[in-house]
Amino acid sequence: MKLRSCDFLCMLAILAGCTTVGPDYKRPLHAVINSPAAQQAFAGSDSSLEVAEAVPDQWWHLYKDDHLNRLVEEALHANNDIKVAAANIIQYEAILSAVRSEQEIKAGAEGSAARARLSGESYLLPVAIPVTNLGDAGIHVSYQVDLVGEMKRAAQAADADLAVSRAELDLARISIVADVMLSYTDNCSAGYELDIAQRALNLQTDNQHSVTQLVSEGKKTRLDLPHANSQVEQVRALIPAYQSQQRTALYRLAVLAGHAPADFASMAVNCTQLPELSRPIPIGDGASLLRRRPDVRRAEQLLVAATARVGMSVAALYPKITLGFSGGVTGILDHLGQAQTQRFGIGPLISWTFPGEFEHARLRMANSNVDASLARFDAVVLKALLEVESALTVYAADQERQKQLRHAQDDAAESAEQVMLLFRAGRLNYLDNLDARRRLTASQAALATADIAVVKDQVRLFLALGGGWGNED
Repeated sequence: MKLRSCDFLCMLAILAGCTTVGPDYKRPLHAVINSPAAQQAFAGSDSSLEVAEAVPDQWWHLYKDDHLNRLVEEALHANNDIKVAAANIIQYEAILSAVRSEQEIKAGAEGSAARARLSGESYLLPVAIPVTNLGDAGIHVSYQVDLVGEMKRAAQAADADLAVSRAELDLARISIVADVMLSYTDNCSAGYELDIAQRALNLQTDNQHSVTQLVSEGKKTRLDLPHANSQVEQVRALIPAYQSQQRTALYRLAVLAGHAPADFASMAVNCTQLPELSRPIPIGDGASLLRRRPDVRRAEQLLVAATARVGMSVAALYPKITLGFSGGVTGILDHLGQAQTQRFGIGPLISWTFPGEFEHARLRMANSNVDASLARFDAVVLKALLEVESALTVYAADQERQKQLRHAQDDAAESAEQVMLLFRAGRLNYLDNLDARRRLTASQAALATADIAVVKDQVRLFLALGGGWGNED
């Protein structure tokens, strides 16, 4: 029984639709992300500081700060790292389109005309062929049969690469928002500490005036005056450092928003109070964290791509079949279209490189890349959980430290006030008053440092939680 061409083509189409070599991606059951410990609530959470709710997409709005919102939005729009990541997405979208186009029917046409003399001997003629006007025109159509799913696997790998680029864009956004928030906090903390230093300077200046007055009244010796002057100058020496910190924070904000550092004036914010959350931090749980964090999504998509490329390596062991048709006319220009100039051809082209050590080595490499990608996936999951647990623990500890230092500062302020009254009444000496002032200044500085640490802990916690860009489908 003869096999007709259409029957052969149908058989190839059926094979192409049903056969896909290599493994289909399924998240490995033994992957860390599937473990119960990775899905449960965080061990370091504190119900007085956090709530088990989803992290909002625009978490910085929880600070209710219009200046901060403006800076973040400007950075997200203008930052160059984000522009690079967005451009990479367009590139991978184009690659995916190109890969998918390999599964389409290819068609083309060509034509030429020439006045030429052909070689008689090339046609086994012992005479010279006259100069003739020659023409050629034709079309060709081809279709590569995806016999074992090689192109399907290539499209899967390209689609996973595109998902990786999208996760990298989210990673860039998260990093930029965190950098803006930390730089804004540095700006505000420098203004906050500058304000504290100015109040301490005013306090020491008042003390200096009191000592000067008591010396002029003969109630204190002139030896106390240099001590008072020294304290004023020591506090005044702190002010340039805070001004420098504030200026460099503004430089960073300018660069994050795509401006030159010299354009920092547009970033200038007269901020002397630290950003303050309007509600406890929403943290969700391990399961939502691992769906949300872009680096986890990126690592899994790299594993997806590696799995698809195993199929591509297996497919390379099989023959390749291309179906083709070509037709046209070739001959003397005046005769084109006549029967003697017509030509056509139809049929499959089968090519097969017999598998050797090279092809099998490529397959071993692809399989080892899957193992490496799975190990990296597990490592990223563990790192994500570690970062959140660590951030929660540090945040809770710094909150407790802040509370204790606030009590200490209140006690030092009350003590300094009482000592000053007694000093002015002549019931205590100057050293007692000096020590009380030093303790108050030191307690204020320690509390300011603790306040700043708590705000930065919050930013690092939001960063560890994935910053709000997630895939919670």
